[in-house]
Amino acid sequence: MIFRTLLFLLAFMVTNSVAVMDKKTYIIHMDKTKIKASIHSQDNTKPWFKSVVDFISEASLEEDIAPQLLYVYETSMFGFAAQLSNKQLGYLNQIDGFLSAIPDELLNLHTTYSSHFLGLQNGKGLWSASNLASDVIIGVLDTGIWPEHISFQDTGLSKVPSRWKGACEAGTNFSSSSCNKKLVGARVFLQGYEKFAGRINETLDYRSARDAQGHGTHTASTAAGNMVSNASLFGLARGSASGMRYTSRIAAYKVCWRLGCANSDILAAIDQAVADGVDVLSLSLGGIAKPYYNDSIAIASFGATQKGVFVSCSAGNSGPSSSTAGNVAPWIMTVAASYTDRSFPTKVKLGNGKVFKGSSLYKGKQTNLLPLVYGNSSKAQRTAQYCTKGSLDPKFVKGKIVACERGINSRTGKGEEVKMAGGAGMILLNSENQGEELFADPHVLPATSLGSSASKTIRSYIHSAKAPTVSISFLGTTYGDPAPVMAAFSSRGPSAVGPDVIKPDVTAPGVNILAAWPPTTSPSMLKSDKRSVLFNIVSGTSMSCPHVSGIATLIKSVHKDWSPAAIKSALMTTASTSNNKGAPIADNGSNNSAFADPFAFGSGHVNPERASDPGLVYDITTKDYLNYLCSLKYTSSQIAILSKGNFKCAKKSALHAGDLNYPSFAVLFGTSARNASVAYKRVVTNVGKPSSSYAVKVEEPKGVSVSVEPRNISFRKIGDKLSYKVTFVSYGRTAIAGSSSFGSLTWVSDKYTVRSPIAVTWQ
Repeated sequence: MIFRTLLFLLAFMVTNSVAVMDKKTYIIHMDKTKIKASIHSQDNTKPWFKSVVDFISEASLEEDIAPQLLYVYETSMFGFAAQLSNKQLGYLNQIDGFLSAIPDELLNLHTTYSSHFLGLQNGKGLWSASNLASDVIIGVLDTGIWPEHISFQDTGLSKVPSRWKGACEAGTNFSSSSCNKKLVGARVFLQGYEKFAGRINETLDYRSARDAQGHGTHTASTAAGNMVSNASLFGLARGSASGMRYTSRIAAYKVCWRLGCANSDILAAIDQAVADGVDVLSLSLGGIAKPYYNDSIAIASFGATQKGVFVSCSAGNSGPSSSTAGNVAPWIMTVAASYTDRSFPTKVKLGNGKVFKGSSLYKGKQTNLLPLVYGNSSKAQRTAQYCTKGSLDPKFVKGKIVACERGINSRTGKGEEVKMAGGAGMILLNSENQGEELFADPHVLPATSLGSSASKTIRSYIHSAKAPTVSISFLGTTYGDPAPVMAAFSSRGPSAVGPDVIKPDVTAPGVNILAAWPPTTSPSMLKSDKRSVLFNIVSGTSMSCPHVSGIATLIKSVHKDWSPAAIKSALMTTASTSNNKGAPIADNGSNNSAFADPFAFGSGHVNPERASDPGLVYDITTKDYLNYLCSLKYTSSQIAILSKGNFKCAKKSALHAGDLNYPSFAVLFGTSARNASVAYKRVVTNVGKPSSSYAVKVEEPKGVSVSVEPRNISFRKIGDKLSYKVTFVSYGRTAIAGSSSFGSLTWVSDKYTVRSPIAVTWQ
């Protein structure tokens, strides 16, 4: 009897576990126009969506686990998120208005002096008192926020604007009073994540808007943190730390946790943020590029843009490989990452007298000349060359400086392993593919990074010298390097899903950025590191994105009636392609130290003051974007996912993707297309001087002739719109598939220079 009972329990457990495994979270898109009659209240559709889930539940009574409604999306898109089995998913086809069901997935985070580097000066221009006085609210989707930080105090701020509809949600170590006139809202979205990872472990993270990882606190303060004097990390980078628009309000939406950020949670947060009343959305997260109808961030941001919300996203950290940029929808501002002229140099001196420059945030004395060993020089584990956990032999490395290869584990984690094994220091070696990128990290022992050429020499030295030795000196903070320089890690174009639009759009400071940090999270993110800091220095397109988000709020403060597309155009057409020395922007991701191109930096490096007065803008309406989707041959159902069913493509339309009124030109030719031509139309709006005239200046891409009609345009008043046509003709020998060449088209007046990059690719 006992044996049979055990068999029954075992069978029940197996059946139940299979049923749970069969369950997935889906994001379900609906055509609002087809279900209007069924919805009793246009302002609250949740009861209707609940009835849909109830119908599925009743239709699948034999299922052990009922379907579960997680979110309803009403503002930036139309649909819901639910946990369903494969069989339950099939019942959606019986619901009138059903468009698609996309499986939920986890996305990744794309993990101050920069305001000075960008030309922002207190009391002048965009930082004048009158401009900083207007209320603008930035919604930051990230890992939460540390509300007590000095960067988020509300001293001197006026009361929260009455238009704000947000909330301050209470949770673990976070009360409704944690918000103030600076941090005006804080919400948590975790239902989708917990379906992936189980209930959040509150010993590792807060089940509230409080930030346990530091990423969200850092990005929020970069965009809009208060101006804090005498900020630094261990005395490095000392100065005033400030958000790009330090008087802006912040609303924190926690969507990212230890293992990532669930799409269903991100959608819910964007939907809520738009309803709450944010002016700008900043998302330093993402995944691989997908067709826009299958990309949750693209779908939700399209709805946000329709409501007048500017959306800024990080391009990703998968460079320097081509076609790695994410968040590439044309209505999203896609931001790459580059260096400022500030660095944290080290001097690495070998026993043979050779000297190399590295980078580190370690704050301490220089090392003596010590024995230098390579991690796998002993008979230790094969992963010892990467200095992974438990791979180093303490007898072999004790008292020595260990050379470790990048990869597998974190850079600071390698230093931790060396320290735990008794090593006296570490040199972090770059491979040839990793190039000359120098990361500055807050190591727990004397350590430095080195570029690939220096790393190659050191490997050879270790293997050839009888008793190799090395010393490391730490030189503090220096300024004046040629900058900007493109970061090798910054993701690149051309866009894998929309090559007819140049992506990324612009670059901004994203390397070694000083910003706010939770005092309970160590700067190295290591458990063994007990150091507490108020500011940390971090790199990634996660850092460049909030720079542009903050700058967008500055532009919006000056031009309150501008659309998100107009703000984006202003930032793009005024961006710089030269560094602070007057030379073209260089690229750390290039093996031959070549200059960067539009697939690395888009239109160039943002210039806030110039963007506030661009002369001309390329504006884009919702209808323009939808016509663009028609030109991509999307089906009516695919377009309805973004339009909510309120749009139909013209039956006999000669739409071309290149005709989208974008502030840049992406031209595609076949490899054998001699004398092939394409013509694009653009419309520019005068936002500069009422009476003004412009002449066109063209830098032709190699292998392509470019003609513009008309070559001169004149405006009589602000708001005037004029169109022009550009014809591109491919000539010369047959091109290699995948090759590209670059140029530019610039409208020049007596005051303004309005530049658009040209990227020609042969497919």
